[in-house]
Amino acid sequence: MAAKSEATSGLDRYNRIGKGMNVLFHLVFILLALVCVVPILVIVSISFSSEDSIRETGYHMFPTVFSVEAYEFIIQQGTVILRAFGVSVLVTVIGTVLGVLLTASMGYVLAQPNYKLKSFLTWVVFIPMVFNGGLVSSYFINANLLGLKDTIWALILPLAVSSFNVIICKTFFRSTIPDGIVESAEIDGASQLRIFFSIIMPISLPVLATIGLFLCFGYWNDWFQSMLYINDQDLYSLQALLNNLMSNVDALARNASSMGVSYATLVASMPKETARMAVAILIVVPVAFAYPFFQRYFIAGLTVGSIKG
Repeated sequence: MAAKSEATSGLDRYNRIGKGMNVLFHLVFILLALVCVVPILVIVSISFSSEDSIRETGYHMFPTVFSVEAYEFIIQQGTVILRAFGVSVLVTVIGTVLGVLLTASMGYVLAQPNYKLKSFLTWVVFIPMVFNGGLVSSYFINANLLGLKDTIWALILPLAVSSFNVIICKTFFRSTIPDGIVESAEIDGASQLRIFFSIIMPISLPVLATIGLFLCFGYWNDWFQSMLYINDQDLYSLQALLNNLMSNVDALARNASSMGVSYATLVASMPKETARMAVAILIVVPVAFAYPFFQRYFIAGLTVGSIKG
């Protein structure tokens, strides 16, 4: 007993963190938190600043001259912003649901020990994680072969399935769900689809929420697919619109005719820097509000199966 106590105390001694190191860790974490928070505060400050003050004094942590002209401008351009916002919401919702279903079904199939093509399909899923076909081949398949150019599906299908997400699902199903559950359902005469939707999916909420969070953020923040496949501005997502604003401050003015405003008038009245930041705030806010609802399942999905008790 004494030897065990000595061993335990020795282990505690090696694992103990000194006060100085503990303070250092706190400082590092505070610094990392500031690195994440300060840019957001600067963006908010710029969005509520006067365009003239930005031009004269540059960016500041707090507005030197408070103004809501950027948000007034966004409200005036409601048609353009709302249309882009609607495209982003539609793509995010459909893409996340479709991506979760496809990813979970692939992971479930690859997790079955008696599936004959398991080894072959595992390599088919794994190889794209290491070797990429390239942008030219992807564009040719999506735009020419599948005919997705200038359609809403060009923003959804290319991002729906990721090899990384499939591997996560496979690992979860293999390490967490006992084979006896599936075998019992098969003995009772349940089909594989019935087993998957009635048994596997309800008890797999942690990994489904994790994959859903990855997909949701990926779709919501994506602008690259719009740049590649979308020429019709009615299909621009909010992120693609922001990207155009970043590279061309007159992007919103292209839609002036649809709003009954002349191009010259719109360009002259447009708060350029502050408008960019205001649109960025519109993009960040929905994700910031959505994350807390996913957090509990997200953490569980990352850690489940890592420790066996």
